[in-house]
Amino acid sequence: MTSRYNTVQIGVNDSPKYKNLFEERGVKRIEQYFTHQMTHLTANQIASLNVISHVWTTGDRFYKLASTYYGDPRMWWLIAWFNRTPTEADVELGFVISIPTPVDRVISMLGL
Repeated sequence: MTSRYNTVQIGVNDSPKYKNLFEERGVKRIEQYFTHQMTHLTANQIASLNVISHVWTTGDRFYKLASTYYGDPRMWWLIAWFNRTPTEADVELGFVISIPTPVDRVISMLGL
């Protein structure tokens, strides 16, 4: 499976405003990922996917659904993003979660 970080640029943060943090950690700079700007798919893109409906029940977690449907719990973020629900706390029992497949095609559509 493809990680969402594979194509993200890594930047160097050596800003003087973090001087105390750098001193605490014994470093002169910190490397960090740039935030990837993700957009939502168009109606035509969604129509071209196989979207599986899953009714949210007690004990469900995005990582568990990703493991079940994608074979990789690290892809949890794709289900959360597709449903526009950033965390499980935003999902209520009985809510229908849409799981887009195939995962490689969805990631390709995102440009990741």
